Amino acid sequence: MLIASAAVTDLGFFFTLSGVVAACAALGDNIGYWLGRRYRLKMRETRVVRKLGQQHWDRAGRLLCRYGIGAVLVARFLPVVRTLTPAAAGASGLGYGRFLAASLIGAVSWSALHVSIGWAAGASAKYIEAWLGRASWLLIAVLVAVVVGTWLYRRRRQARVHRATAAQDDEVEEAA
Repeated sequence: MLIASAAVTDLGFFFTLSGVVAACAALGDNIGYWLGRRYRLKMRETRVVRKLGQQHWDRAGRLLCRYGIGAVLVARFLPVVRTLTPAAAGASGLGYGRFLAASLIGAVSWSALHVSIGWAAGASAKYIEAWLGRASWLLIAVLVAVVVGTWLYRRRRQARVHRATAAQDDEVEEAA
């Protein structure tokens, strides 16, 4: 998403990309909600929740109990918890209308924020590229030279260590 948003050049594309991202995020939230509603407490014991961490499931549940739909909004911006909160909301019995409203508002604000970040990064990269011009090629050449030089240095150092170890082994064999 951030890479796609780096290609944003006008407001029309910004709103289109933000809308698509928000719709997909809200769709994912709804799927999670209905899975949580269907399987309730069994969700905590699933392989996915165990892999992501049952402590995150528990945290999502605590946030929902304490803050209700506000937790759905805030969780959208928290990694891992964002994934588990919709299912936890369904499992906890949070009303679908309240969940849907919070999910849509959270998805729209989250997508607008992240597409804006990508747009700003893309615009900055274009500005820097234009500013540097041909100097960027010089910068790339220097970077490649440093990487190759470091690789050659380490390779030679390993060869010296290997030769020194082999010489010591030969001395030990001759002494024996």
